[in-house]
Amino acid sequence: MTPNLPDSVPASSKKPETTNGIRIRNFVIALVAIALGVALFLGLKTETGSASLETQAVESTPLEVALSNDKPTLMEFYANWCTACQAMSKDLSELKQQYATKVNFVMLNVDNSKWLPEILNYRVDGIPHFVFLGANGQAIAQTIGEQPRPVLEADLEALVANLPLPYTQDSGQISTFEVPISSTKTSQDDPRSHGAQVQQ
Repeated sequence: MTPNLPDSVPASSKKPETTNGIRIRNFVIALVAIALGVALFLGLKTETGSASLETQAVESTPLEVALSNDKPTLMEFYANWCTACQAMSKDLSELKQQYATKVNFVMLNVDNSKWLPEILNYRVDGIPHFVFLGANGQAIAQTIGEQPRPVLEADLEALVANLPLPYTQDSGQISTFEVPISSTKTSQDDPRSHGAQVQQ
């Protein structure tokens, strides 16, 4: 049973502590929610994940510019889901700032079919895949996989100085090859055909 209050006590002042307490609690909850939202937003902005890779890709030198501006180039084939690419993104971002005036940094996402000709041309079969291009736009060396920052930095120094790169596999000379476009079907007896049938 609720105790009866004297008639002289106004209804609005029956429990002021409770109303103020609820307001304070709601205010604190709102502040905590805002603080958590800000922390989450800032955490996502500074992580070395796909958002960072996407930002770097947007800020990278377009391939056509890199091939024509007479500067050496480091071209990176990457994907947002690639953990090794994510692990290297902080170091690469810092190297891009350090060498911004001397080297083009190009990023090509292997999930974008636009880059299929380049993926085939440079025989990309694992990522991150780095291709070092001389000032003339010709590939001089390649390396695949996660690279420590000192290794990349040494290769970039050599690239800028037009010296042999110390930590890469030289790609050497290649012969150009164009895929013939033909409307004729390959013979089923052709051993290169995937449709070859067994003779009985």
